[in-house]
Amino acid sequence: MAHQHSPWGWSPTGRRRWVLIVLWTGHGAWVLSGPKAGGAWASFASTATRPVESAAAAWRSWRLHRAERAADLEQARAQLSALRQQVQMLEAAQMVAGPQVADDEAATRLLGLKTKVPFQTKAARVLVAPVGASFGGLILDAGADAGFTRDQGVIAPEGVVGRLWSVGATQSEVLPADAPNASIGVMLARSRATGVLQGTGSNRGEIRYLNNQEVVQPGEAVYTSGLDRVFPRGLLVGYVTEVKPGDLELQVKVALAAPLRRLPAVLILPLPSPLEAQPPLVPQIRTGGAP
Repeated sequence: MAHQHSPWGWSPTGRRRWVLIVLWTGHGAWVLSGPKAGGAWASFASTATRPVESAAAAWRSWRLHRAERAADLEQARAQLSALRQQVQMLEAAQMVAGPQVADDEAATRLLGLKTKVPFQTKAARVLVAPVGASFGGLILDAGADAGFTRDQGVIAPEGVVGRLWSVGATQSEVLPADAPNASIGVMLARSRATGVLQGTGSNRGEIRYLNNQEVVQPGEAVYTSGLDRVFPRGLLVGYVTEVKPGDLELQVKVALAAPLRRLPAVLILPLPSPLEAQPPLVPQIRTGGAP
């Protein structure tokens, strides 16, 4: 069996390896102990610590950025909280001032209507406006104490509202124009044909006693005729929404112009009513058709 030499023994291969180790060791010792040993050590230390320094710098930058983001977030939260408080204050102020603003607007509109109507009227505030009341409906904050009497006409800036149904000492009840037992003398804007508007509920009515030969168009304005002696001629009542011939008379549906259940205040007309209200308060034809 042949003898195997160790790679680090005194064989030719082992001797060559030991020689290389000695040379590299001597070279390293010479470099480290030579005249530029400090620079070599500094270079070695700089190279060895460079990754650590880079990691530390990155860590400091990340912490600084995180702190800045946290500060920005806190500032944003503080600003958001301040804005919420301002919104709450504005909403509270609006809730307090809203009714007063609505009352002021209603009073301004009533004053404008009063200046256009060429006769003496009295204003009253609407206390209650129940929906679906057949006999009466709107409750006003004035009655006999304001000189009101039964059957006086009631109007608003938008149009005819109804008539006084009952009058108490300090309150009055209005029969709205859309009540089934309400009737108003009306005329059509174009043909001047006259009829009687009867209420059908839901802020609507129907004109009775019109001949089938009458030409009526949807969107046509409907005015008071003055023949009932409750309302003067020429006040807006509403607009035609539907026209079709019937067996005995023309069937004409009307949408009332005044929002009967959303009125803050009204005007009361005198009795007996003047024959005519001039000048006309609205156009004869509504643009865009009926509502």
